[in-house]
Amino acid sequence: MDTIEVILVDKQDNPLGKMEKLEAHRQGRLHRAITVYVFNSQHQLMLQQRAFSKYHCGGLWSNTCCGHPFPQEETQQAAERRLNEEMGLTLPLEKLTQTYYNLPVTNGLVEHEFGHIFTGITEQLPVLNPQEAESYRFASLTDIGQELLDYPERFTPWFKTTFPLLVEQFKA
Repeated sequence: MDTIEVILVDKQDNPLGKMEKLEAHRQGRLHRAITVYVFNSQHQLMLQQRAFSKYHCGGLWSNTCCGHPFPQEETQQAAERRLNEEMGLTLPLEKLTQTYYNLPVTNGLVEHEFGHIFTGITEQLPVLNPQEAESYRFASLTDIGQELLDYPERFTPWFKTTFPLLVEQFKA
């Protein structure tokens, strides 16, 4: 397996260096990340169920895709790359907002990230990369919000953190 490096940053997203991805999650080092939310024309969000084989949060439901920019890669480029790698989708994305979080995840790892959140709209159906995604489904923001209240254990920690930001942005 190739070594993947992430960009270490401060709380203002200024680059500080780079580190191997899994080690950054083990140490809980703050690094740059991307989160993508893709909708269809009926304003339903495409949720991804993470592959059960993922090194953390396998089988949990989350945003359409997520990941990390490579060193020297722009966040927009990383978001579009990961959307294609995970879900087989190619479409233009728009930056929605950004956020900071420091969340424990499964297997003793930490998602300590400065996240850039992107959105897009498509009628394409995904072609899942089985190493990344187990399944997908579409749901309204209202239905997802209710499911988060009723069954929070079904969702990734970062989805529970970023989803309210998404809802807030669409209310504005």
